Amino acid sequence: MSSKSIPKEQLSAYQRWELSAFDQPSRVKLPTADEIQRIQQQAYQEGFAAGMKDGRAEGQSVAQQMQALMAELHQSMQQFEITMAQEIMDLALDIARQMVRSALAVNPELVLAVVREAIESLPQTNQNPTLILHPEDALLVRDMLAHEYQESVWRVVDDPLMQRGGCRVETGATEIDANMESRWQRIVAALGSDAAWRK
Repeated sequence: MSSKSIPKEQLSAYQRWELSAFDQPSRVKLPTADEIQRIQQQAYQEGFAAGMKDGRAEGQSVAQQMQALMAELHQSMQQFEITMAQEIMDLALDIARQMVRSALAVNPELVLAVVREAIESLPQTNQNPTLILHPEDALLVRDMLAHEYQESVWRVVDDPLMQRGGCRVETGATEIDANMESRWQRIVAALGSDAAWRK
């Protein structure tokens, strides 16, 4: 078998590979000072724009977190104020309750003002009015009625279950409940509370 070489003009699908010469230097074009400055300026502007975009996004995220924290703080403060106001009202009512009880113990004549107010709230006193009081208060009221009102018109009834300092007035058509617990409930209801008189 003989080996034949194909002339390079006849090569079609394949290219002939030839080793390039090493003696020819390759030329690399280096950028000029203006080009380097322009590249630096462009890189700076791109970096600045990217930094601004990231900074704005981070700033918005922090602002949203701060708004959420402020809303939560505001809600916590409102709840604290409501709780504190309720606790102060409860304390004030406890103090008031103790002061009224102490005042009645020291000065039982305070019942006379309660009775006067109840009597004066009646539209007319000619319907056989009855005053129902604790026995010890009844003694004081009988004496007051003898001096200030027509004693014969009023009937005073002793009720040992009635708490001292209060009374109940009854006529044929009207009843006024001026016992301590009822008066207390009217006062605390006006304050928006339901604190009980007996504690």
